[in-house]
Amino acid sequence: MQDIYMSRLHELTIILYALSVLFYFFDFMHNNQRANKAAFWLLSFVWALQTSFLIVYMKETGRFPVLTIMEGLYFYTWVLISLSLAINRLLKVDFIVFFANVLGFIIMAIHTFAPIHESGGKIAEKVVSELLFIHITAAILSYGAFSLSFIFSVLYCVQYNLLKKKQWGKRLIRIPDLAKLEYISYLLNVISVPILLIALILGIQWAIIQKPAFFWYDPKIIGSFIILFIYSIYLYLRATNKLRGKNIAVLNIMNFLMVMVNFIFIGKFSSFHF
Repeated sequence: MQDIYMSRLHELTIILYALSVLFYFFDFMHNNQRANKAAFWLLSFVWALQTSFLIVYMKETGRFPVLTIMEGLYFYTWVLISLSLAINRLLKVDFIVFFANVLGFIIMAIHTFAPIHESGGKIAEKVVSELLFIHITAAILSYGAFSLSFIFSVLYCVQYNLLKKKQWGKRLIRIPDLAKLEYISYLLNVISVPILLIALILGIQWAIIQKPAFFWYDPKIIGSFIILFIYSIYLYLRATNKLRGKNIAVLNIMNFLMVMVNFIFIGKFSSFHF
């Protein structure tokens, strides 16, 4: 029973860690102090949980937790989070904190959902199943946000054409202004990209555990990373003001078409996606 509670606490820790990475990404893209503070306090709570786990583990084993690979990974994550909190508090180098915690989250996911876990076979198998559940849920959430972003870009193009043709009327009034449509579309993508990244990290971890003949060149995996790449290009162009207005809206529509191609067609050629 205690092992089950510990597994649940580890899962809670990684969920909080994922939320922290999400808020840090939002701050990275938008220079938002509220998001930065939320990410900092979430990360602080993760650090407190990890510190508690380390203390309990050292009391149970009577040694420092660095003698196995899994112990080393956990301690490495703890060190990374500790340094991140110190840098964020003392030096205010926020972007380094964001990238450091993406790395930390990957290591934490590897540790939490390891195929061989101290909690025993049945619990480990249950955790792996929950890993798949979290992966699918995160992927669907990101796809849903991409879809809404696509709709806002389509509305932008409709509104743009109505204004260009000077077709004033009720339809024009009912659609929000261009600036608001573009901003909401961009904001949804800012949220979607880190969620998709988290889904990919957890999905690859599950595939490595469950599929001994796992291939990195699986069409679905390649397609998902292409989506992550093209939306990252979108965010870069929008954040640096190198592309704005109708052009960025059209790019977002094209990106979403790639999402649909990956979701509907490419997945059929995958060796383990159904």
